[in-house]
Amino acid sequence: MGQKVNPLGIRLGIVRDWTSRWYASKKQFPTHVHTDFRVREFLKEKLAEASVSRILIERAAKKVNITIQTARPGIVIGKKGEDIEKLRQETAALLGMSVNDVRLNIAEIRKPELDSQLVADSIAQQIEKRVMFRRAMKRAVMSTMRSGALGVKVRVSGRLNGSEIARTEWYREGRIPLHTFRADIDYGLSEANTTYGVIGVKVWIFKGEVFDKRELAQQQAAEAEGAAPPAAPLAAAAPAAPAAPAASAAPETPAQA
Repeated sequence: MGQKVNPLGIRLGIVRDWTSRWYASKKQFPTHVHTDFRVREFLKEKLAEASVSRILIERAAKKVNITIQTARPGIVIGKKGEDIEKLRQETAALLGMSVNDVRLNIAEIRKPELDSQLVADSIAQQIEKRVMFRRAMKRAVMSTMRSGALGVKVRVSGRLNGSEIARTEWYREGRIPLHTFRADIDYGLSEANTTYGVIGVKVWIFKGEVFDKRELAQQQAAEAEGAAPPAAPLAAAAPAAPAAPAASAAPETPAQA
């Protein structure tokens, strides 16, 4: 039986933190969850061109702090901060709160090649522009490994190149220890809407193993502030391994393009 789990959800409380942080009573809980979902969908739609990776929501003392992690903070902020102020007002209206009680923070992602969501979105955009999917996948794998990742896996599924039968193809380079809870694995999912159907793109990026939660807390604090990560990298799982073999394509069904 193929038991599937989300690589992010299974690591909550171990090497990852929740994207929504608040406490609520049983009556308020469903409303807060639904509101968070609507806010994220609204912001992602508004900032579709800003390379938004993650949206963190914190509620405390009837106030809401929203942190937008993006690779293009200039697009989000706009000229003299006009765009972000307008965005703040629209978000407050969606939350049903006063503008003074809603705060928007912008956190810059210094290395977008190491963010799985941004890599997946990039591949999906290339497929929508009719770039060959194999070329887009290989390019993404090479740039991610060049940026310092210990392993990366990219998987696309659907009617690849417009073929009649949907299939799955993937590339992998380095190590992706999905069964290791302490492994810091970033996971991203995106969809490419093409004329011949939807093509799903999944990306796994292995950044190292976390043995000390204090290191992880420092790294998350640095990301939240938009600063560069600390000089000491996460503890590596093993000493430098020999060069990984060249990425290879492995279609899961016998059908060919």
